[in-house]
Amino acid sequence: MSRFFKSIPFVLWYFVSTFVVVSIVIFIFSYVFMKGAPSVNLQFIFDSPKGMPLGMEGGILPAILGSLALMLLACISAAILGISTAIYLCFYCSSNGIKNLIHLIVSSIAGVPSIVLGLFGYSFLVYFCGFGVSLISGGITLGIMVFPYVEIMAEKAILEVDKNLIFSSYALGIDKCYTFFYIVLPRCKDEILSGIIMSGGFAMGAAAPVMLTSAVVSAPNPDSLFSPVMALPYHLYILVSQGISFEKAYGTALVLIVILIILNTTAALISVGRRQ
Repeated sequence: MSRFFKSIPFVLWYFVSTFVVVSIVIFIFSYVFMKGAPSVNLQFIFDSPKGMPLGMEGGILPAILGSLALMLLACISAAILGISTAIYLCFYCSSNGIKNLIHLIVSSIAGVPSIVLGLFGYSFLVYFCGFGVSLISGGITLGIMVFPYVEIMAEKAILEVDKNLIFSSYALGIDKCYTFFYIVLPRCKDEILSGIIMSGGFAMGAAAPVMLTSAVVSAPNPDSLFSPVMALPYHLYILVSQGISFEKAYGTALVLIVILIILNTTAALISVGRRQ
């Protein structure tokens, strides 16, 4: 009986915390939906910004395509870095000191403010490498930003694979490369893919890095890796900071939120489907 009463505060804390978090999320989405829904229609989604000042009329198609292109490049670069690092840590690194150092570096990158990563992208990619303000500069910068998330998810997924399968593979004389691609990867690819998709959603919502590396006020639909693009977060920032149109700003925010919900729902379905 005493144990039951001692657990009551923790149970209440759990339910109250859950209720508060869910309520805040519902309130934010509902508020943005009520403010932005009147502006969202087919013309708004499939048209380009127009009017004077730019964005007062028209739509956000270039910004949608630009954000999707940035997200795709970010996912590709983050997947290459993150999965490679996870494979090295799980299969090839035998020194605990090196593992701890790499984990410290990954954690440090995760803690770097996005505006600082944007400044790095501008200094190194835009200026030093000569890529200019372009899609590839923004995509790589966003990839570095979400790299820690992909690495942690990939490492966790690999470590959850049954060790007996791996040891049995080694006992048969199979090398580590074959073991990973034909035994480990088929059993954890869904978790890794889910992590990459969620990291892409995180990258799509970032404004500071693309503000310095790839996004401009007005650009056509993306047609080259070395051309500047529009992006939903930056377009939203311009609409609000310049006082151009709060109605269009809420509509842009609603479209961005819906895309992020679709991405996260897809990632969750992939992850849940694998567990079943």
